[in-house]
Amino acid sequence: MGPHPAVAAIRLAVRRVLHDILNDHRARSTVPGTPLALVACSGGADSMALASAVAFEAPRVGVRVGGVTVDHGLQAGSAERSLDVTARLAALGFDPVESVTVAVGREGGPEAAARDARYAALDAAAERHGAAAVLLGHTRDDQAETVLLGLARGSGTRSLSGMAAVSGPHGRYRRPFLAVDRQTTRRACMVQSLPVWDDPHNADPAYTRSRVRHEALPMLEKALGKGVVDALARTAQLSRDDADALDAWTDEAERSVRADPALPCELDIPRLRTLPPAVRRRVLRRTAIAAGAPAGSLFARHIEEMDRLITAWRGQQAINLPGRVEALRRNGRLVVRQS
Repeated sequence: MGPHPAVAAIRLAVRRVLHDILNDHRARSTVPGTPLALVACSGGADSMALASAVAFEAPRVGVRVGGVTVDHGLQAGSAERSLDVTARLAALGFDPVESVTVAVGREGGPEAAARDARYAALDAAAERHGAAAVLLGHTRDDQAETVLLGLARGSGTRSLSGMAAVSGPHGRYRRPFLAVDRQTTRRACMVQSLPVWDDPHNADPAYTRSRVRHEALPMLEKALGKGVVDALARTAQLSRDDADALDAWTDEAERSVRADPALPCELDIPRLRTLPPAVRRRVLRRTAIAAGAPAGSLFARHIEEMDRLITAWRGQQAINLPGRVEALRRNGRLVVRQS
């Protein structure tokens, strides 16, 4: 008799990713050896299901596995929980295993600050241990929430593309469960008798993602049917394909509109005007970031104001952008610079 369907599903998803990691390592590495994959584990159902599947599949594929848990220090008892998670990972045969404590700042709000601190810690752990990849337990439900948040921000196609299955420097981050729903990971933990920790922040309405998870998505499913999560996840993949194509087009367009190669933040307005709006706005966004505007603070309305300097010129003054950056017209050029 085979494993429970939920367990089979998570193992299959992990097996495919581990094979990819092994093949990538063989293609890149000049030194023979077994690649190391780190599992980022919070102790929740998604990451514990991931850890259990990796522990089962990795020896069969030929990948070494370690584990990292990040203590954000935002809740009482977080240090004790982190030690408990590391003990569970060690019991699964992971080596190395470590708990990393981070200081969470305030920039961008509590969710963004915690995420930034977490990824910085995971990057450092990967470098420290020479890991070929870091595996994350994001599910199809997480993807749907991310797409909905992107839609609410109105930040364009790239924002709707959600989380990539492979991301980070040299494809460091891998997300095996983007096609697996949250119910499956929880059921896999239950049938394997794996203890899980439910983060109270995930149910706290003070956090935007929590409100999307517990209020917005259920309301959409009630109004539109149970296929909303699947539809949003499909939207992510379609949007990612479109965004990748547009970004490739933008690479060429960006070079063509530079007024002077030595001045990357001065663009030729007549050439900009001939570009399709989707490509032109991508060029404008890249130029603003190159001039010093923080990407996380640069919203669609900023890019629209820059675009009006090109397409609806009525003698407007300089446009103020985040990061003390300004955009202005001068002698047939769009100049983007520190103010």
